[in-house]
Amino acid sequence: MRTTIVTVAVLVVLAAGQAWMQSTPGWHQWRGPNRDGRSAETGLLKEWPSSGPPLAWRTTGAGTGYSSFSASGGRLYTLGARAKTEFVIAFDEATGKRVWETPHGERFDNEQGDGPRSTPTVDGDRLYVLGASGDLSCLEATTGKIVWTHNVLREFGGNNAPWGISESPLVTGDRVLVNAGGPKASVVALNKTTGATLWRSQGDGAGYSSAVLAQVGGSEQAVFFTARRALGVDVRDGKLLWSYARVSNDTANIATPVVNGNRVFLSSDYGTGAVLLELSPNGAREVYFTRDMRNHHSSSVLVGDYLYGFSGSILTAMRFSDGSVAWRDRSVGKGSVIYADQRLYLYSENGVVGLAEASPAGYRELGRFRIDAKSGPTWAHPIITGGKLILRDQDNVYAYDVRQR
Repeated sequence: MRTTIVTVAVLVVLAAGQAWMQSTPGWHQWRGPNRDGRSAETGLLKEWPSSGPPLAWRTTGAGTGYSSFSASGGRLYTLGARAKTEFVIAFDEATGKRVWETPHGERFDNEQGDGPRSTPTVDGDRLYVLGASGDLSCLEATTGKIVWTHNVLREFGGNNAPWGISESPLVTGDRVLVNAGGPKASVVALNKTTGATLWRSQGDGAGYSSAVLAQVGGSEQAVFFTARRALGVDVRDGKLLWSYARVSNDTANIATPVVNGNRVFLSSDYGTGAVLLELSPNGAREVYFTRDMRNHHSSSVLVGDYLYGFSGSILTAMRFSDGSVAWRDRSVGKGSVIYADQRLYLYSENGVVGLAEASPAGYRELGRFRIDAKSGPTWAHPIITGGKLILRDQDNVYAYDVRQR
């Protein structure tokens, strides 16, 4: 009888733990669960002490590169380079201990910084990664074993972007989509289980942006920002649904599109600007074009009807529906921004970290601190997972406990 009671108690505890794991918001891909820079986590600090939130752990071993992290099942996944090789790397989320690493193609070198740029995508027990030299692979998330791999530049005839492939793979249904940049295969879909090509579409060179999904008129389309235009394709067959070039520049289209219902916001820097498009099943209509939001490497986040993003080096709050500017502030300096629990988390390319209200009423900072960044610009974007703020500066990884006590 006693054994039965103990067994039941253990099962109850395990069930409660499993329920907590299932209900805990994840960050399993670039820019979070919906690729919009937003975390659903709550119970986070509303302001920070002058020294910043407590440091949970700090580790090294991420290697050279600007890849951000994805988080799933108690692990953090990223890419980094050492010597002549790029690696896919898994860390324990609770301790920062390195769990495994897998060689993943040739190291990318560039005068603006070496190493990989993209973020792994977790889908169930599989991991999908795209290296800066074009190596697209599926790996076992638990072991790092490669299931299949293709070099999309070689196989689809594309040329590498000047600053390296930076896109994070988009997984939907049974397929993985990337902007391969080939002359007859700009956008391609591969079977996520086997790696077999399902379709190829268009002929644009690869941009630096990552694709997002939009549900329009009962069907799913993928929105890409290539080297020369924004476009939408049907995820089923790659059919081109619409195209828009005015928001593109001739240097680098980087920011991830922001989708809200049947509308998509796109922005680029180098003097260009931003557009809001209204999508239909077979087209797109310009709602407005503005030069008041020029996203460089950082994408805006949408909270309510307001976008918060860096226009060049100035943090800007802009109404999504009409493009009117609510405020501008120099904030922590040019960087990246994500959102969680009514707060903006800011990470400048000089290692300054800030917390601010997400409010169109004005910029109100609620704490800042600085990491000891010594390896050039801190371009890897932050994430929120399990009550921790995860930051990367090349080989160095920091986890700050941002939970309320």
